Amino acid sequence: MLILARKVGEAIIIADNIKVRVLENKGGLIKLGVDAPDEVTIHREEVYLRILEENKRAAMETPDDLSALSDVFSLNNKE
Repeated sequence: MLILARKVGEAIIIADNIKVRVLENKGGLIKLGVDAPDEVTIHREEVYLRILEENKRAAMETPDDLSALSDVFSLNNKE
């Protein structure tokens, strides 16, 4: 892990196209601004971990009756 000290107004650059700037430091809370291309997804860590957990849970679920899916696919083929 790289550990950096930055003052308000200072920034770091990641991979030539992501800039993280310290916007404010007030009462132990630091506000960061992230400037990144639209195709780069940015999440707070706690949100990202919930997304990963939900994806794992969804991947483990299987339909009880796969024959119901055949009805859905056959409707798409008739249109």
